[in-house]
Amino acid sequence: MLEIIEWIQGVDQALFFFINTTMANPVTDFLMPIITTDLHLKIFFGGLLIFFLWRGDKRVRIAIIFSLITVAVTDQLSSSFLKPLIDRPRPCHEFEVHLLVGCGGGMSMPSSHAANLFGQAFFFRKISPSSAAILMPVAIVGASSRIFVGVHYPADILVGAALGTLSGLAVAYIYGRIYPKKKQPEKDEGNRADGDQD
Repeated sequence: MLEIIEWIQGVDQALFFFINTTMANPVTDFLMPIITTDLHLKIFFGGLLIFFLWRGDKRVRIAIIFSLITVAVTDQLSSSFLKPLIDRPRPCHEFEVHLLVGCGGGMSMPSSHAANLFGQAFFFRKISPSSAAILMPVAIVGASSRIFVGVHYPADILVGAALGTLSGLAVAYIYGRIYPKKKQPEKDEGNRADGDQD
């Protein structure tokens, strides 16, 4: 069992250095620190929430409250519970990496960025499937940026994404039970056809 864990860790480290170092280039060196910045992500999602508040109906406005609950769940589970429990150091604390942002003092697994981004993506995907076209790529790129900037391993991203996905779907399920979609009345085409013949 120990050999399997060591093998997984070896693969994880190899993937990290391939993405963080081998794939590094001037474009990712410029873009990834911008994408990964907390403030920029908050501005992006804040703008989306304001748009939904402005254009959405009552059900959508209530969904915003549940999206904030999703963030609270994913952030607390990742930062306050799992990170101290797993206690895995960040790669920038253990190795010389291609570091593009501050390393930070916290633990590495799971990535809170990945958990929060995938939590929002899957919550809104369940509520409004069309939102997936925007939020899924944002979640994937935003989470991957943490490897490019040197502060998370790929496994941290995968665990964070899984946590966010499950949390987002769970909150969306609760939301759907409390505020179900109104069913559109079905037109009885057969009866209408019969009526036209009279």
